[in-house]
Amino acid sequence: MFQESVVDRSLSGRRNLDLHARLWGVEPRRAAKRTDELMAIFDLGDIIDRPVESYSGGQRRRLEIARALLSRPRVLFLDEPTVGLDPLIRHELIDVIADLRERTDITVILTTHYLEEAEQLCDRVAVMHLGEIVGLDSPDALLGSLGAELLELRVSDDPIAAIDLLRSRRLAGDDAFAVGATVTVPLHRRRPARAIAAIEGLDIETTSVSTRRTTLDDVYVRLTGNRIDR
Repeated sequence: MFQESVVDRSLSGRRNLDLHARLWGVEPRRAAKRTDELMAIFDLGDIIDRPVESYSGGQRRRLEIARALLSRPRVLFLDEPTVGLDPLIRHELIDVIADLRERTDITVILTTHYLEEAEQLCDRVAVMHLGEIVGLDSPDALLGSLGAELLELRVSDDPIAAIDLLRSRRLAGDDAFAVGATVTVPLHRRRPARAIAAIEGLDIETTSVSTRRTTLDDVYVRLTGNRIDR
C-alpha cells in the first residue's frame, strides 16, 4: 500500500477490488469470496458499491489495505499509511492494522515517521538514517538503551559545554545529547531528585529542568540527530 492513494476514485470500491483481483490472476469465484471476507473485516459493506471519491480518508485507506490483501500476500508493505489523516481516523486505522497483525500470519512491514505507531504495532523497529540502518531491535530494547526516564534541561548558554560539564561531574554519560537549547540526559539508575539537586549546584544557567519517560522519538534523535562524541 503506497503513501499516496492509487485506487480509482471514479469506480466503486467493489470494482477496484475486482480489477486488482484480475491483475493478480485471482480466480473470479475465489475473488468474490475473498471480497466478502475483506468487506466484513474492514467494515466496508455499507460503502463498497459507492464511488471511491465519496469515501472519507479513513474509508479509502481501509479499502486500499483490503485491496492489497485480496491476493493473500505473504508480506504486506504499508508506506506511511496514516499520513495526512485526522487523529480519529488515524487511530481507527492503527486499530485495523493491529487487528490484521493479530488475525493473520502475514508479515507486515510498516514505514512511518510516527514512532508511537512503531512502538504500538511492531515487533522490531529499524531506524534509518542517510540510507543506512543505525538501530534495529524490539521497541522495548531500543527504549531500554536510554533507560526509562530522561532529565531535560533548557540552557541559556552553549548546550555542548553544558554536556561536557555534566560528563566531567559524572552526571551524564555518552548517551546525553542536545537538540537546540535542550539538553537531554538519560538517568538510567540515577534518582531524578538527586540528579536535579547536583545540577543546580553547577555553573549551568537553565530556564527549565524536568524529567519525563523515554520515547522512541528520543531514541531516534539520539541515533540520527545531534550525536555528541567527545
